[in-house]
Amino acid sequence: MFELILACAVIFPISVVMAMVGRGGGNFYVPALLLLGFSVYQAATSAQLVLVLTAAAALIIFQKNRAVDWKLALVIDPPTDIMAFVGGFYAHSLGSTNTKILLVALLLLSGFLMLRRPVDHREYTGRGPGYWHRKYGEHEYTVNLWVAIPITAATGLVAGIVGISGGSFKIPLMVLACGVPMRIAIGTSSAMVAATALMGFLGHAIGGDFDPYLAIPLGAVAVAGGLLGGRFSLKVDPGKLRLLFACSTLLAALLVALGTLM
Repeated sequence: MFELILACAVIFPISVVMAMVGRGGGNFYVPALLLLGFSVYQAATSAQLVLVLTAAAALIIFQKNRAVDWKLALVIDPPTDIMAFVGGFYAHSLGSTNTKILLVALLLLSGFLMLRRPVDHREYTGRGPGYWHRKYGEHEYTVNLWVAIPITAATGLVAGIVGISGGSFKIPLMVLACGVPMRIAIGTSSAMVAATALMGFLGHAIGGDFDPYLAIPLGAVAVAGGLLGGRFSLKVDPGKLRLLFACSTLLAALLVALGTLM
């Protein structure tokens, strides 16, 4: 009971910050639960359910403020969802230590990429099949589907294995490779996070890893954090959100690394 109460106390502020940057928080929930003594499979499965609820709560806020590009989400997200289910179902085959090492490596890559200055969306001039020009509100950007689809599929596989949502990798993809404005990327990521996490959770649950005693209380706490974080996100400068995203991702990598060594 003490561990569960402590876990709820830790998850709430994480959910607020992670909802602000459109990730849901899986790459913090998992290491936090690992450090509290839960198994990697308990942590991964519970994190997936928490992610679904957190992202859905934040999505309500973003949708009301027209910060969700649904067409973009519907095109690049299905490959992620399918592979997240596969990753969740076969998570045991990789092994606990290898799973943690993979997560650390990818979080480091994502965090350092987001420290770079994003290219102005007006510089995207790709033409021909596979280049999708989008106009959403006052914003215009070009999505290179030849890059986006394979990366989102790989993201889903990894996300399902390690118990995260994939937002840590989709946001850099949208911002750096497609020129999507940070606020739109965060809102759109929240929609994709919910779908990807649901598929990953189902894969884990079918594999027999679901622990309702842990997951349900954490989910209730995360919903509150997601609603609050969504509201905060709309008030913060996009440049500061990008920096918060990068720093929180690198910190998550450090936490997982520490958990691996313990």
